[in-house]
Amino acid sequence: MLNYASKDVGNMTEAVVRILAGDIEVQITGTTNHVEERIAELQEEGVWSSVLDRLRMAREAAVEAAAKTIGSAELPERGSAFRHLVTGAGFERKPDMVLAAIHYLRDVEGVHDSPPRVVARLFEDAGLEAPGNLSLYLNRLRERGLLEIPEIGGGKNRYVVLTPAGRRHLDERTM
Repeated sequence: MLNYASKDVGNMTEAVVRILAGDIEVQITGTTNHVEERIAELQEEGVWSSVLDRLRMAREAAVEAAAKTIGSAELPERGSAFRHLVTGAGFERKPDMVLAAIHYLRDVEGVHDSPPRVVARLFEDAGLEAPGNLSLYLNRLRERGLLEIPEIGGGKNRYVVLTPAGRRHLDERTM
């Protein structure tokens, strides 16, 4: 759990950061400068890394549990879940939708072999118009550094994964 708040007090901004990760709790209150200094100290002490590791593990466990649930239940809502992701994030451009589809297939459903026909089927299940030439979209997104093909994939675009830049791109679009 992460809480962050700030308010103006006089001519200064008071900030409060509270992080609860398992049995580790970090709460920092004070001016923005004080909070930033305290976070830097925690980083030096290694506490910050421990908190981030726990948050990362909790997120991965939640994604894994969701993927298992979806995979085992053979949910007919597959398309509606993807449609909700796309519309909820406000994705209107096809490249953003393709990135979201790759993210959904790999990180939610756990599908690693996703040739263009599988991606097109996801669009179809969601009632969305699939891009006409998915291979072209995948190659252009790869050229922009938003997707990559791991060595294991043998250079085939059916094994594409989002790069950190691709994840940031999606995150920025949803804010």
